[in-house]
Amino acid sequence: MAPAYTFRPMSTADLPLIRRWLGEAHVREWWGDPDGQFALVSGDLDEPAMDQFIVLAGTHPFGYLQCYRLTAWNTGFGPQPEGTRGIDQFIGESDMIARGHGSAFIRQFVDGQLRQGLPRIVTDPDPLNARALRAYEKAGFVRDRMVETPDGTALLMVREP
Repeated sequence: MAPAYTFRPMSTADLPLIRRWLGEAHVREWWGDPDGQFALVSGDLDEPAMDQFIVLAGTHPFGYLQCYRLTAWNTGFGPQPEGTRGIDQFIGESDMIARGHGSAFIRQFVDGQLRQGLPRIVTDPDPLNARALRAYEKAGFVRDRMVETPDGTALLMVREP
């Protein structure tokens, strides 16, 4: 049985941990410039459309997850049901990669959101990020279509109840 994960709301006290994780090679590969990403992630702490979490396995923080309302920034996703939210995340601790944690914590988080009445969750991984695509599919997402985002071409993936 997969371990239960905790999604602790992120605070300013977590910023040094986030900065370290964004500097890890396996995160930089898909999230890009650590300084630029840190500015975005830390700047979103006060963004009402964005909920940010530190993901824990037991008491061990190992990942970051953001869940956001679709806004003008996401117009490339096309029309979505009212209340649809998007997610992005990464595993920051390299010893937690390739062990099934990504798909398991994504599934647990999304299942909880859908049980609370959200009609749909979307995500937009880089279509070349095979590890992310597998994790999302294992978490119940289906491939929808290619979309253009401010970060470039992405694969829109959808999960519904």
